[in-house]
Amino acid sequence: MTATLVRLKLALLRNGLHQSAGRRAAYIASLLAAALLAALQLLGLILLHGNAHAATIGIPLTTLLALGWAVLPLFFPSGDETLDPTRLAMLPLRPDPLVRGLLVASLVGIGPLFTLCLAFGAAYAVAHGAAAALVAVLAVPLTVLTCVALARTVAAANIRLLTSRKGRDLAVLSGLVIAIGAQLVNFGVQRLGAAGGVGALDPVAKVLGWIPPASAIAAVDATSKAAYGTAAAQLALCAAALAALLVLWRRALTRLMTSPDGSTIEAAAPDRRRTGTRARRRLLPEGRTGTVMDRSLRYVWRDPKTKAAWVTSLAIGLIVPVFNALQGTGTVYFACFASGMLGIQMYNQFGQDTSAFWMVAMTIASPRDAFAELRARAYALLLITLPYATLVTLVTTAMLDAWPEVPEVLGLSYALLGAMLATGAWTSARFPYSIPQEGYKNVAPGQAGLAWISIFGGMVAAALLCAPVLALTITLHATDSTSWSWVLLPVGAVYGAASILLGLRLAAPRTSDRLPEILAAVSKG
Repeated sequence: MTATLVRLKLALLRNGLHQSAGRRAAYIASLLAAALLAALQLLGLILLHGNAHAATIGIPLTTLLALGWAVLPLFFPSGDETLDPTRLAMLPLRPDPLVRGLLVASLVGIGPLFTLCLAFGAAYAVAHGAAAALVAVLAVPLTVLTCVALARTVAAANIRLLTSRKGRDLAVLSGLVIAIGAQLVNFGVQRLGAAGGVGALDPVAKVLGWIPPASAIAAVDATSKAAYGTAAAQLALCAAALAALLVLWRRALTRLMTSPDGSTIEAAAPDRRRTGTRARRRLLPEGRTGTVMDRSLRYVWRDPKTKAAWVTSLAIGLIVPVFNALQGTGTVYFACFASGMLGIQMYNQFGQDTSAFWMVAMTIASPRDAFAELRARAYALLLITLPYATLVTLVTTAMLDAWPEVPEVLGLSYALLGAMLATGAWTSARFPYSIPQEGYKNVAPGQAGLAWISIFGGMVAAALLCAPVLALTITLHATDSTSWSWVLLPVGAVYGAASILLGLRLAAPRTSDRLPEILAAVSKG
């Protein structure tokens, strides 16, 4: 069975490359990028051989690698077809041979090769002497097997969730994880520089050395220091963790292969859903405005692509000002970044409707109807963006202890948000494009130019549109009249509202006149 599953994995990889030239190019590019990164990382770890801080670098790297293996199935459940063992549920397979076969088959791919290079480099960096080399021979494969078993156990335990609609929605958080991870790495590097370099990680490495699979690398380091008892305990700890993961994986496989799939069972509480919908509708205005707002908010909550865009914008809009404030390099004006990121959601409003836009088009018979449609969509965005932009401003101000600057920053944020919504309404009518429902692309083939013009052209226009408020702010500071800076709050709020009204007025006739063109553009995906 093991040989059969390995051949199956190779066949899946080979057939996947034959599906399309784009997929083949993406796989080759990812393979080359992973190989280059693995080679550079391996070279760096080899050069650390004999360095006093080799273990301080190798052990945390191994821990981060294991963390990546643990979360990868949660955010990219479709990245590997073999992660779903329920596809084998109809076959007469026993759990133990299946676990062995899937474990060996899991060693085929880019990820295990990258893990092997890192584990070998980390073990070589800390190995000194024949005894340490002997322990490294055991530690390297143990590390790789533990990482792979960890990923498989997590996937098997959560596969029913990951293959459902809620599980697919979970994948939208991948962009958030990447954004936060990048900021944390940047913040950590700066902190290490301020703390005196890599030596500040020595206490962390000692703790992580007792957490599998990094404990296997720590065992090699302990052997090099003649701490044979510690090395034996750390190596045994990693082996015990691998055994525990295999047991948990076996139990998850048994449960998956023997329990019924409840995905087709009717939801338990439809009445509660209807009650929640009625309660939400009571909070919204009557008529077309409330209906359109409710539909837009449903898109934010249910549509994967729309949810991904909102989650990313909300996260980055908070991460940039907050992390810059934590690093001591920020300014309270970075809070305006939240308004800019959230205002982008107004662009290409009709693209999220896709071919269903024809139902919206049937309700628009005049510029007045188009104005009501766009106004309701702007209201739905303001329900989220206005309080969030205010929250980000107050949080950034509190972290920098710059409370006197709150009125002017809020005024600038409101003015920028209004300008973004105004230009977003116009570009939605002038440069609509389709958002494919399947795959990872957010623009249909052949419409990338429209997307670039819509987003970046609109952002430039929005910056120019709120230039008067920015000029007033600069003037107050240049003339040392900061005591009047409170004026910027009402001025910015009124200016933002006026910008939205002007943008909607200009976009409504164009929307009404271009309904067939908009429908054709948003239906390509």
